[in-house]
Amino acid sequence: MREKIIGIIGGRSCSKEVEELAQKLGKRLAKVVNYLVCGGLKGVMVAVCKGFKEEGGITIGIIPGYDKNDANPYVDIVIPSGLGLARNVLVVKTADVVVALPGEYGTLSEMAYCLQFGIPVISLRSWDIKGVVKVETIDEVIKMVGRLLKGAGNEGNASP
Repeated sequence: MREKIIGIIGGRSCSKEVEELAQKLGKRLAKVVNYLVCGGLKGVMVAVCKGFKEEGGITIGIIPGYDKNDANPYVDIVIPSGLGLARNVLVVKTADVVVALPGEYGTLSEMAYCLQFGIPVISLRSWDIKGVVKVETIDEVIKMVGRLLKGAGNEGNASP
């Protein structure tokens, strides 16, 4: 059985409030799943990776350019795609479940890819789109992620 991967999407720049939310989310998610994938750069991505790593999780960053040094310091596995924004497809296709935090059109495009590919996507204070599970708290995210991953055969990972 393959390991399950949680995907996190959100703005490359964000408010202090969203940064703190992302870091707390990362810490909590590390107790549910062992691997996290994101775009590997700044903003939501650096904050969630920091929280996830602090709790022992392994982070994967699929960056838009070719230079591994562009990834934030909390990314364990850097994948330099050289694809620019087209790497958004790879980020969501790597994940079994995606959580969207506040972001702009890049986040919106990733949510749309999730819907097109049938990847469950949870919006935590982000875009409100038909087909996306909208939640307001980290507790709601953790419960939903646990349910979705368990339904996907995730018995090997810790439960929420």
